[in-house]
Amino acid sequence: MVDDPTWPAHGRLWSHLASDTSYEELHAFAERLGLPPRAFDGDHYDLVQDRYADAVAAGAVPSSSRAIVAALHAAGLRRRKRSRLAP
Repeated sequence: MVDDPTWPAHGRLWSHLASDTSYEELHAFAERLGLPPRAFDGDHYDLVQDRYADAVAAGAVPSSSRAIVAALHAAGLRRRKRSRLAP
């Protein structure tokens, strides 16, 4: 699953690439796309706008951000960011 590149950072727009099946599937897909491990952010990969079409051509399903979050929760794959206030 991949959402539209609408997230601004570092002067570019970014998408989220996620799997609703497993992290193994996600990591294997990201490796096939040539994404660096540092692009993994807990439960998804950050994907620069220039690579969006490559991800879709490789089989990523275009989805809304809300659909990705819902799918991650349903699959038990959603990892919430740890609070800075937590011990």
